[in-house]
Amino acid sequence: MSDFSLTEINERISRESTFVDDIKKALKEVIVGQEELVNRILIGMLANGHILLEGVPGLAKTLVVKSLAQLIDTKFQRIQFTPDMLPADLIGTLIYNQHTGKFDTRKGPIFANVILADEINRAPSKVQSALLEAMQERQTTIGKETYLMDAPFLVLATQNPIEQEGTYPLPEAQTDRFMLKVRVDYPSIDEERLILRKAARTQIDTVLTPVVNQQQLLKAQKVIDDIYVDQKIEEYVLNLVFSTRNPDKYELKDLEGLIEYGGSPRASINLILAAKSRAFLEHRGYVTPEDIRYIGADVLRHRIILTYEAEAEEITSEDIIRRLFETIEIP
Repeated sequence: MSDFSLTEINERISRESTFVDDIKKALKEVIVGQEELVNRILIGMLANGHILLEGVPGLAKTLVVKSLAQLIDTKFQRIQFTPDMLPADLIGTLIYNQHTGKFDTRKGPIFANVILADEINRAPSKVQSALLEAMQERQTTIGKETYLMDAPFLVLATQNPIEQEGTYPLPEAQTDRFMLKVRVDYPSIDEERLILRKAARTQIDTVLTPVVNQQQLLKAQKVIDDIYVDQKIEEYVLNLVFSTRNPDKYELKDLEGLIEYGGSPRASINLILAAKSRAFLEHRGYVTPEDIRYIGADVLRHRIILTYEAEAEEITSEDIIRRLFETIEIP
């Protein structure tokens, strides 16, 4: 890419990404901390990918997602998944109309722009499959009719890492459909002190005014496709992903026998897409190695399947990813 065209894309990104700062500024008015969570949700939204959130209850996951939906003027829907849930409760069903003698379509809560699928692992596999089909195909079928999901369409699914009794864990093949798996951590003591002062009230009135519309967001997604990725960055991503499949070829012999399955090509694709979105957040028209390192763990942690030996030694995917980034040469 010539200097001229790189300058041109930088100027374009700088111009199109101004709303990102407006969103972050508005969110700080209602949310204390969780900046990394906000950044990763924005990355997923801009990259047109879905996100799996893992964290204990009470960490403002719902508040962040709901507030973000208000700021981009989209329809938000929170769906609580339960063991007795049916696919029709999610996607909708056909209702017989006695007056017309015909069946009317009643759409389910999945027909929104931003979906918070709370405790997705509490729902039976049929319901999980219905959600994941809508995520992947961006359409769903009710009766004989197929309905496209409105754009933008972002699903943020939560899993509670504490309670596993009575749950239906997502198979690895299905978690792979999520672009990112984000760990939501506790706030610091200073942040929690501010939370107490803001939220320890009987009435909390929060009104957010949209700072960007759906058309601007969709335009931003198209702009991200033009962000420049150097060949050295591509090689860096390929080396990271291939090292999860053949660690011995990348001076990672200590990881042999610990990884059952490495990242698929979807890992490489999503790593590039997420890095482009991160560059957009930073108002840059090109991807740097730091973008890859910033979002790499969120893209890879649910795509590295460990062996029983690794689990017996209490080695986690986080440990594996840390070794990859320590070993693979940075361009």
